[in-house]
Amino acid sequence: MDLPRIFSIRESSHRIHNPFTPDKLAALGQALHLAPGTRALDLASGSGEMLCTWARDHRITGTGVDISTVFTESARGRAAELGVADQVSFVHGDASGFVSDEPVGLAACVGATWIGGGVAGTVELLSRSLRPGGLMLIGEPYWRRDVPDQETAEACHAGGKDDFLELPELIEQFGGLGYDVAEMVLADQDSWDRYQAAQWLNLRRWLDGHPDDELAAEVRAELTTGPARYARYQRAFLGWGVFALMRR
Repeated sequence: MDLPRIFSIRESSHRIHNPFTPDKLAALGQALHLAPGTRALDLASGSGEMLCTWARDHRITGTGVDISTVFTESARGRAAELGVADQVSFVHGDASGFVSDEPVGLAACVGATWIGGGVAGTVELLSRSLRPGGLMLIGEPYWRRDVPDQETAEACHAGGKDDFLELPELIEQFGGLGYDVAEMVLADQDSWDRYQAAQWLNLRRWLDGHPDDELAAEVRAELTTGPARYARYQRAFLGWGVFALMRR
């Protein structure tokens, strides 16, 4: 059970596996006014940067679950590096069925709502671990403007226009699920650029070091077409944000 190797290669230098910079992640933590000792659950926790830095800065505790062995080991190393290994732990496993053994004050899935089959299913999954009055975090893409055709949608890694909503409709969807949007922090073009462009350097350096690897042709094809595709489509059409929800 693991992510395909291409994911680890593409984001090998990333501590944050979504279009947030460290400043954006810190701003979100500050905006939530987390009480010291808040217990968190982070599903699809990646390299653990959210839990680790918030444990350091806000003295929370928590557990992260991720399917990637590489990212899980990175998260454990980051916890040790920041001196918070006694506050947070990381489990290698399938987050799609994970429920906390005790209710938590913060339940999060930041950028991987596929674990619940979409936003609604992920909200329902997280709700099983969340204590009454707790905060839920959902990270999700949205369309910045109307998508003109299927080609544009697919270039933004969507199966079609209906895969994502525009921002007002996404907020309304949360309301329809019975939650208030209590906070949000949105990626901007610079943070998107930092996320995407860092992947190109990772791919190029890996390719230079592994020209005969079985993935070399796939990496070469992505590096050849990906930057222009991002500039032409994704940068203009795709937004992303983290939304803090509270049950009504």
